[in-house]
Amino acid sequence: MSIQPSTYSPDLAVPADKRVFGARDLFSLWFSLGIGLMVLQTGALLAPGLGLSGALLAIFLGTLVGVMLLAAVGVIGSDTGLSAMAALKLSLGAKGAGLPALLNLLQLVGWGAFEIIVMRDAASLLGARAFSAGSLMASPWLWTLFFGGLATLLAVSGPLTFVRQILRKWGIWLLLAACLWLTWNLFAKADLGALWAQAGDGSMPFAVGFDIAIAMPLSWLPLIADYSRFGKRAKSVFGGTALGFFIGNFWLMSLGVAYTLAFAPSGEVNALLLALAGAGLGIPLLLILLDESENAFADIHSAAVSSGILLRMKVEHLALAIGVICTLIACLAPLAQYQNFLLLIGSVFAPLFGVVLVDHFILRRRGQGVPGNVRWPALLAWVGGIATYHLLANLYPDVGATLPALMLAGVLQFIFARVFSGAQAPAQA
Repeated sequence: MSIQPSTYSPDLAVPADKRVFGARDLFSLWFSLGIGLMVLQTGALLAPGLGLSGALLAIFLGTLVGVMLLAAVGVIGSDTGLSAMAALKLSLGAKGAGLPALLNLLQLVGWGAFEIIVMRDAASLLGARAFSAGSLMASPWLWTLFFGGLATLLAVSGPLTFVRQILRKWGIWLLLAACLWLTWNLFAKADLGALWAQAGDGSMPFAVGFDIAIAMPLSWLPLIADYSRFGKRAKSVFGGTALGFFIGNFWLMSLGVAYTLAFAPSGEVNALLLALAGAGLGIPLLLILLDESENAFADIHSAAVSSGILLRMKVEHLALAIGVICTLIACLAPLAQYQNFLLLIGSVFAPLFGVVLVDHFILRRRGQGVPGNVRWPALLAWVGGIATYHLLANLYPDVGATLPALMLAGVLQFIFARVFSGAQAPAQA
């Protein structure tokens, strides 16, 4: 009998004997989540300013650092068996975790709607190319409802069913085939030597490119424990997560850079999609398009888990409601440039998990601890990290902000825990 994730409240730890994800399961999940149209389009953002060589270096370094942090946070889920927002209570206190849970809910609803919009626009473009601009297959409304419904269905079914019955058995092989085909097409048709020698136009500092690249794995920090809490062993969680996401994200974002420079120098999203659609009769792009629904699934499911901390309802019921909300937003909202959105997420959650990582691995030494009400030193360290991020981003953009803010927040957490009397004991609200 398969385990249903809704059996476990977001506030309760998954029993040790019910944690069934191994390294292969987590590799499949995070390789899939590292792939998507938004990843390709994020690579396209870096292409003009950094050129091929500069963009690939920024992507490599940003993704490498990001997946190490992502996998480390995943270990917290496997250590505690708790969902992401429930685990925050150990660092911030029961009431202190309410604010990040609310912020996480809001950003996940936004991400879910963005994913549906990206899928809708790509499917409409492919439909118009294959049939005609006025055909039903090119209707944005049709594709919005289709992808919104698909993502909601996956979210209601839960991660165990999705990963073990879909991704692990056949989904990952289709994604590998799509990536390999796009890579072969690129090498066959593009002059990569000339592109490598061509410098960027300097419109984007390298540090900003690094921040955008690291924001992709870090955007999953508030979600990962929702899935890693089903992991068997910390070693498998760390290795499967880090390797899977690094390969998928670096591969697809790099393809986004190269395809933009080779076939869509204007940098427009439609030009990039049309270039991708020209490879393999559009089948690889279609597979990646379907894979994007998995990203929307993760957003909707984790939004339901986060809201389960705030509302006493079943996760599957919350997933259904949130899926409907994301679909409605996608019907009404245009796709705006989301570069600033990615950076804003980093400004809030990167410092937060600097605090959490230091608290879990150094102060509590991977122990459980007692949540208490509010841990003010941890909240102050978080605020200090956010302030540092915006100070650096606005006054010293060439330095980069994400990694310094995360590290400073962690240092502040360590100092405050040592200096303030009772910082490691539950503070009174």
